Amino acid sequence: MSTAASSPEIGVRLVGTGLAVPDNVVTNDDLAKKMDTSDEWISQRTGIRQRHIADENTTVTSLSAQAIKDALANANLEPGDLDMLIVATLTPEMVTPSSAARVAAEIGAKSCGAVDISAACSGFVYGANMAASLIQTGFYKTVGVVGVEVLSKITDWEDRRTCVLFGDGAGAAVFTAANKNDEGVDAENLPGCLYQSMGSDGSRWHELYCPKTEADLPTDGKGAEFSGAFNTLQMNGREIYKFAVKTLQRSIKGALKATGLDVSDLAVIIPHQSNARIIESAREKLGLAPERMYINIDRYGNTSAASVPICLHELMEDGKLNKGDYVLFVALGGGLTWATSLWRL
Repeated sequence: MSTAASSPEIGVRLVGTGLAVPDNVVTNDDLAKKMDTSDEWISQRTGIRQRHIADENTTVTSLSAQAIKDALANANLEPGDLDMLIVATLTPEMVTPSSAARVAAEIGAKSCGAVDISAACSGFVYGANMAASLIQTGFYKTVGVVGVEVLSKITDWEDRRTCVLFGDGAGAAVFTAANKNDEGVDAENLPGCLYQSMGSDGSRWHELYCPKTEADLPTDGKGAEFSGAFNTLQMNGREIYKFAVKTLQRSIKGALKATGLDVSDLAVIIPHQSNARIIESAREKLGLAPERMYINIDRYGNTSAASVPICLHELMEDGKLNKGDYVLFVALGGGLTWATSLWRL
């Protein structure tokens, strides 16, 4: 596991966010018409009431392009201002070219650096950490990060253990360099990523995976029970739940300890939207008011890499985040992976 606490000479500002979700909304009642489930069964166990599902014309590229264009517009920047575009996804349209390269071309960000990262639900937080680090080198001024998934295309819609959980969408953020002599910048308290941590445990890959062939199935009898449908997500819900509960709380405490901040100093914690019960449990143990641990899983489901930036965009659009606020991003998912990123806006 890698961790870092920063004392930067170059700060990093969050200057714009964006959101894109498919128009098609599928409620729990809609699913109950097709399989043995109910709104009560799903909502009580997960907190989910609906999710957005892509049609055949909605892609990772189209969702990402809309989200990052909106983020750039909100930042009063042009696509050509981007030095680097990072797209976090586990559902790319093809192995090559990268989704990021196609999105950069789609929005007119000519010659922009472009790269995909695959860290499942932790992807956007990994990307935000990378963006901060790239900018602090001084070689990059403006970096866009997109978290995007079209999970419906790798979901077994006959497996009610998993199909009720996932949704499609994209969220984006644009980060720029903040120098001490810039107008409006507090030279003594530069904005940026004050702490970051990224980790993985690949020995537990079989708890959440997407097999292409029989050769990809676990051979030791461990991990998620195979539903019978290749190229779809297989998840050991019990083990992932335990991993999420433990890792979420440990990650939050680790970030606070490293920075010397108290949980009361945080304006909000933005966790990956895996399960409302997991998030509420962590909130109660930390003694936080409901509005200090953001939850929107009821409206979007689990959108993997898109969940944290979708939450961030909603908070920004609602005017709930202000200059100088401390905000903690925390995510965990397949790999198994986890990541935290504590920012001063």
